Amino acid sequence: MTLTTSHRPPLVEEVTAKLRELIHSGKWPLQQRIPAEPELMAALGVSRGTLREAVKALAHSGMLEVRRGDGTYVRATSEIAGAAQRMYRDHSQVHILEVRVGLDTQAARLAARHATADDVAAMRALLEARRAAWLAGDYAGWARADWDFHVLVAQASGNPLLHELYVSFGAVFHADLLRQQGRAGFNGLPYEGHDELVDAITAHDETAAVDSVNRNLNSCAEWIQQ
Repeated sequence: MTLTTSHRPPLVEEVTAKLRELIHSGKWPLQQRIPAEPELMAALGVSRGTLREAVKALAHSGMLEVRRGDGTYVRATSEIAGAAQRMYRDHSQVHILEVRVGLDTQAARLAARHATADDVAAMRALLEARRAAWLAGDYAGWARADWDFHVLVAQASGNPLLHELYVSFGAVFHADLLRQQGRAGFNGLPYEGHDELVDAITAHDETAAVDSVNRNLNSCAEWIQQ
């Protein structure tokens, strides 16, 4: 078989880059529908064909999801996150958790080394929001605050690649939290891996931070296996 070289028009690449930046910057939030085609065509000054090629490229990478009759939604903030989410569908919860152990412990270790006072204050604020949501029975808000807390720890690590990889766990993490929340006896406000972790980060105690994460993830593993 002879394959001919395919060249994507530079304009499509330019539009793809612009759309990617809107997603990566947060101007188009996760799980939200992006503007309709006519609005984007007018804003970008491009044809429907060029716009669709750009959207198709980002859908293929996992950043966008085209839902026929409904619109196009943001699925991931980067190609790495999009590819990771596709991979997670082919693996068990146990395997995903085992990978999270590596990322969480390293994020905790580095956060204990690099986190600023502002980082710590933001972590404590998220834990307060998490507590308030749980006590109010707002489980979606509780799960969101819990996830945002873990993402902030990864961000405070000072390693942008680790942070980006961690963000890719978002959809899986949310699903697991909400599934566990419905089980009798589940504790939605564990001290391990949360308040205890922030105390260790505040004290710049890397060993205590890692130990706290391990205790929390061991508990998660027990729930998953039930």
